[in-house]
Amino acid sequence: MTGAVTILAIESSCDDTAAAVLQDGLILSNVVANQLVHEKYGGVVPELASRAHQKNIVPVVDAALKQAQVKLDELSAVAFTSSPGLIGSLLVGTSFAKALALSLDIPLIAVNHMEAHVMAHFIAQPIPQFPFMCLTVSGGHTLIELLHADGRMENIGQTLDDAAGEAFDKCAKLLGLPYPGGPLIDLYAKDGNPNTYSFPVSSVSGFDFSFSGLKTSFLNFLKHHTSKNPDFIANNLADCCASVQHAIIQQLIAKLESAATQYGVSHIGIAGGVSANSVLRNAVEELGIKHNWNTYIPAFEYCTDNAAMIAMAAWYKYRKQEFSELTITPSAK
Repeated sequence: MTGAVTILAIESSCDDTAAAVLQDGLILSNVVANQLVHEKYGGVVPELASRAHQKNIVPVVDAALKQAQVKLDELSAVAFTSSPGLIGSLLVGTSFAKALALSLDIPLIAVNHMEAHVMAHFIAQPIPQFPFMCLTVSGGHTLIELLHADGRMENIGQTLDDAAGEAFDKCAKLLGLPYPGGPLIDLYAKDGNPNTYSFPVSSVSGFDFSFSGLKTSFLNFLKHHTSKNPDFIANNLADCCASVQHAIIQQLIAKLESAATQYGVSHIGIAGGVSANSVLRNAVEELGIKHNWNTYIPAFEYCTDNAAMIAMAAWYKYRKQEFSELTITPSAK
């Protein structure tokens, strides 16, 4: 391994503890430990998340190194998620990364979680051409980013209130589905008709998003129908899921299409946890066919929070010698 650049990456922004090893731009391992403790609370509990990270981080890092067949003294740098995320969770990963980098006397690389989601597209072929426009959709964020050939990432649109993933999960909770509910809406929607019920699509101008109105409309819709028929949800679950999913994705695709058209971009993609949604993935491919655009959709393992995307972002930073000081602190935003 003489001369090889080997990076250990750590991701701990929310409730998944992840570690990956990259060598010369290639992912050698990608390990993720999920936290099931949050299911009974209907959402992530920050204090429980940070405690679980403390329990998981050593075995997860150890597993990633063993899978990659890399020893600690062969590492060239340690990368970690510095923002955005839950402060308690970020502190666990940040502290571990700092201590390891200091003990090995190797560089420390801080990575922005949302930028890393975009960089997931560069893990495997085919990789995007520039300029590249990416719709990043997760439980905490929804934004459109334009990646330029010089590496600049320009934010041209974002949610003004709730993220799309949050809208999915909260609508699922209203339907009585367990957390995380977004994937379950996608599952049940497969047997439903997306045109059965109509929900409002935000009219926010430009390339920004808004999902708060949709959530309120869906809540009022369910209250109205269940007051007349207590079994309404049970009897119409598939159609409810398909219809609300359609409204969420309709807004996402409309904004992406408008932005790519206005900026003259022909290489588009999606990233983030919600990019695992089957209807969204199909809609992006159809958009590409419609406009003869090149579309890029990450493998499922690189959609949700993972350390491989942190490693890939760090690889480009390493090549530019963009290292971080040990005094760096994590940020929720």
